[in-house]
Amino acid sequence: MGLDEDSLEYHRQDPPGKLEISTTKPTNTQRDLSLAYSPGVAAPCMAIHENPDDAYTYTSKGNLVGVVSNGSAVLGLGDIGAQASKPVMEGKGVLFKRFADIDVFDIELDQQDPGDIVRSVTAMEPTFGGINLEDIKAPECFEIEERLREEMSIPVFHDDQHGTAIISGAALLNACDIAGKQLGDLDIVFSGAGASAIATARFYVSLGATRENITMCDSSGIITQERAEAGDVNEFKREFARDVPEGDLATAMEGADVFVGLSIGGIVDEGMVRSMGENPIIFAMANPDPEIPYDEAKEAREDTVIMATGRSDYPNQVNNVLGFPFIFRGALDVRATEINEEMKVAAAEALATLARQDVPDSVVKAYGDQPLQYGPEYIIPKPVDPRVLFEVAPAVARAAVESDVARKDLEMERYVDRLEARLGKSREMMRVVLNKAKSAPKRVVLAEGGDEKMVRAAYQLLDQGIAEPVLVGDRDRIWEQSQRLGLDFDPEIVDPEEGNLEAYADRLYELRRRKGITRREAGELVQDGNYLGSVMVEMGDADAMLTGLMHHYPSALRPPLQVVGTADGVEHAAGVYMLTFKNRVVFCADTTVNQDPDADVLAEVAKQTAKLAERFNVDPRVAMLSYSDFGSVRNEGTAKVREAARRLRADAGIDFPVDGEMQADTAVVEEMLTDTYEFSELDEPANVLVFPNLEAGNIAYKLLQRLGGAEAIGPMLVGMDRPVHVLQRGDEVKDIVNLAGVAVVDAQENGE
Repeated sequence: MGLDEDSLEYHRQDPPGKLEISTTKPTNTQRDLSLAYSPGVAAPCMAIHENPDDAYTYTSKGNLVGVVSNGSAVLGLGDIGAQASKPVMEGKGVLFKRFADIDVFDIELDQQDPGDIVRSVTAMEPTFGGINLEDIKAPECFEIEERLREEMSIPVFHDDQHGTAIISGAALLNACDIAGKQLGDLDIVFSGAGASAIATARFYVSLGATRENITMCDSSGIITQERAEAGDVNEFKREFARDVPEGDLATAMEGADVFVGLSIGGIVDEGMVRSMGENPIIFAMANPDPEIPYDEAKEAREDTVIMATGRSDYPNQVNNVLGFPFIFRGALDVRATEINEEMKVAAAEALATLARQDVPDSVVKAYGDQPLQYGPEYIIPKPVDPRVLFEVAPAVARAAVESDVARKDLEMERYVDRLEARLGKSREMMRVVLNKAKSAPKRVVLAEGGDEKMVRAAYQLLDQGIAEPVLVGDRDRIWEQSQRLGLDFDPEIVDPEEGNLEAYADRLYELRRRKGITRREAGELVQDGNYLGSVMVEMGDADAMLTGLMHHYPSALRPPLQVVGTADGVEHAAGVYMLTFKNRVVFCADTTVNQDPDADVLAEVAKQTAKLAERFNVDPRVAMLSYSDFGSVRNEGTAKVREAARRLRADAGIDFPVDGEMQADTAVVEEMLTDTYEFSELDEPANVLVFPNLEAGNIAYKLLQRLGGAEAIGPMLVGMDRPVHVLQRGDEVKDIVNLAGVAVVDAQENGE
């Protein structure tokens, strides 16, 4: 099937369309329904009647945007009518929800008169926290947006005008930086004079461009003062009329620094590109075909051409999804009365700044593992970059507060935490740990310091104040990696080839001489990053250690077990995964270390995992799992689990509820615990699940991750004398940073 047929099938699958309404409160009992509707709903109704602002407290208004269109200018399809525009408006709702967790009602109005549209939308103000106008033709769209902004006290934003302006504005800021040009000096040529082009030209002026240096061309050529005086252009085009001779687009482009295409494909040729000034900036944003193909523009000249298009198959895609979800997120969260110029500028500047930072592995993978590094081929972030939410929304919210259009202030640090939570429970949980780590950063050895991911992780750890990384590896290789990646930092490096390891070799020999290690062998072993890092931690020259990125898990675990060992009173370490679901967190142990633990080991694993849960501010409730419920099956396998649970309950030092043996569904389903097994020590579902053996634990966490939709953080090693964590081969930079944060908190609590 072709793309059209694929799309039709995608949209017609049951249920048709792309959006649905779901409930956010319980509706299982008669009482639930009486609270949701009659008679209980009367109370919030009267509260809002007495204080209209309470609508933000008792309803979804504060997170609800109306996406409004009359279908008069839909994508490249033209005036296809209100009903035919509905798939696009639903799609806009999908993007709002996917990228910024904003709910949407799409509103398709079968109206053409601007006054009718204004009256209809204004009448819906009690419903929405903001209005996104979409696919309304020019020049009517200018009047509609302006009147709505005047008459409504909630944000109104026409994305066709301002979205491209903001995203391409961010690209322009970085293109100027790379090309060594000043925004105010740029000679800018526009091809196209519709709503998007006029809004973009206005926005470039807000960023610092000089209005007199902007030349705008429509289908009749350069918009000149003479044409304006003759009444040949409308009032909006007249704003950019220049007192210059008449001419066509080719004439306008001669010597220009910047070309901005918001017109039709194929109207610019290589000769026109060659006529431009040195190191030209070309934004050919017509869709689906740009004004000039990417390759032709790049090949037209020998100097640097910085090129952006509206297409995802070329570098530097100007995609509006980088803007509107996050702009509305920030505006809604401070209850802004409008989206003003200061907020738009803040969004563009935040995007430009983000493009200069190291790119997460998840984004690189989404784009086929292409190198993504600030430069001519990467001047704006990719749409799937999750960091856009944390950069743009706070910048917009801050600008709203500072420009006095916000009705609610925010504590920005806590606000970022809330935004993290919108992207998933795992990010919320990790934010707890990373904030703890930042309060007192510790020295963390990255044993495989020559690996690119370790270098990037070290940069982020230092830049964010999470830890003081120590990279173990070849100094020249680490510096080469740092330079190539454009990371401006000065990491601490321990290079085994540089010698000065005698003290570490002596200590390793002292620890292992009765384990078959000679002094000469100890000297050789400390050349290995895993042994060297382990001895550094054992001797107190570092507070924690990470390894395993390039090694099989057992071989990476062996050196720290031999050198650092387990904590006092602990005989066995264990591997734990934290699995996060939409509204639940569970810790699964042991998933990586102990193959067939006995009752003593299971009890030990449970205690250590409970301590780990507490580091994430989770009150542990421990279930010792089996395929039997409280003695329903009696054999050697169930007996050891039952005995482990008994020992834990008898332990005076245990301050958390624990029970077992029990089946997995008994442990996590509240009704089974409270109705069938009301005698259980657990009065709420368990959040620490201790499996009877490694096989069960490893299988279970992977199934929950792959089929249950859980996000997994780990494995986190518990029970060690000093904080050591072993990564999985193939882990991403964010995984390294997260485990380093866990290691720092471990060290803080150990008093390191």
